[in-house]
Amino acid sequence: MYRPCSFVLKSKIVKLINIYTNSFKGLSQESWMLALVMLINRAGSMVLPFLGVYMTDHLHFSIENTGVVLSFFGIGSVIGSWLGGFITDRIGEYKVQYMSLLLSVPLFCLIPIFKTEVGVAAIILLQSIVSDTFRPANSVAITKYAKPENITRAFSLNRMAVNLGFSVGPALGGILSAISYNFLFYSNALAAFLAGILYISFFYKRNKLAKLKAKKVKEAIIIKKENSPYKDRKFLVYCFFCMLFSICFFQLFSTLTIFYKDTAHLSQQSIGYILGYSGFLIVLLEMGFVQIAEKYFSLAITMLLGTFICGFSYAMIAFDYSMITLIVSMTLLCIGEIWTLPFMSTITAMRSGKNNKGAYMGLNGISFSIAFIVTPYIGTMLAQKFGFNALWIGTGVLATGIAIAFYFIVPWMLKDKKELEEVIEQ
Repeated sequence: MYRPCSFVLKSKIVKLINIYTNSFKGLSQESWMLALVMLINRAGSMVLPFLGVYMTDHLHFSIENTGVVLSFFGIGSVIGSWLGGFITDRIGEYKVQYMSLLLSVPLFCLIPIFKTEVGVAAIILLQSIVSDTFRPANSVAITKYAKPENITRAFSLNRMAVNLGFSVGPALGGILSAISYNFLFYSNALAAFLAGILYISFFYKRNKLAKLKAKKVKEAIIIKKENSPYKDRKFLVYCFFCMLFSICFFQLFSTLTIFYKDTAHLSQQSIGYILGYSGFLIVLLEMGFVQIAEKYFSLAITMLLGTFICGFSYAMIAFDYSMITLIVSMTLLCIGEIWTLPFMSTITAMRSGKNNKGAYMGLNGISFSIAFIVTPYIGTMLAQKFGFNALWIGTGVLATGIAIAFYFIVPWMLKDKKELEEVIEQ
């Protein structure tokens, strides 16, 4: 029977809409609230994108000294990830999250007081440590309140909130910084305060109920001693490759924008449009693409595809950097990111036990923080010495090797589906 093209097209569109809407079904109220807290917090994240400009333009630091001060943010992130994981396993993710949010408030307000390189580096280090203790605790909360079959989608919802917040935050930051840089820090403080109050008001009673339930379970079963992730050889190998992937991926925030400006000769406005497009695309596609991966691919295949696509998105701009190629490249990078980053968190949660999730999330977070520190130096050094074309081709080759490694490491670490379910239910 002949069906007109318009009918076929309409049915395809309806099918895509159903896939997208179904990807949001089954997520708990707590998962949605964690995402809302993250959205409010990240929507106020105006300091980091403008911190370098603030130091060079307002405080008149040299570019070299500005780079040194910014590195303290990464160092604080490493310490905060470790500390957050450590204390989460001891006092619980609820206390760590609200303490991190509320303690960040006065620290953001104190930043404008410091005018020297040493002073700014010290307050940025302290603020970064406090803020980044939030991340492993938040990851533990996501696994705590999500059903086992919805863990990846719960992480994706949280990431979607982060991307949406980062799309709003820098835009507001540009407006506020034109009035006064102090508004950046006070707005960040206000967002952290509102996120903290919202978190406490929603999760206070739920946390009490969860603790009572956990106490009953502990009385009913014999608690098995769980190993430290720092002694888990397989997980350490996995984290090493997560770090290598992050070094490739995080060029998005450093060398890629330099390439856009100096080689592709894009205006700052055009660069902003491409970066804004990437944030919008993540928000639009993430839940649907995660749903597709969960339905049709294994974890190993998903990590293989996601990592390879990220590498290919960089490699292709070594051969052509017309605007259409740059947009296609950014689109592929977003798809690769969607099929990699949320699944990394899921794999980490599956590998961990019930009582050491914070430590596992913290260690995995450290691998990202280390990459955040070294990527600008490695990328700019290689670009200056060998040229951007060599950097992008090298990134593609390295990412391909990492993709193959993930394909073998994930099953080696998690073995089979039955074992994964047993780990989650521990």
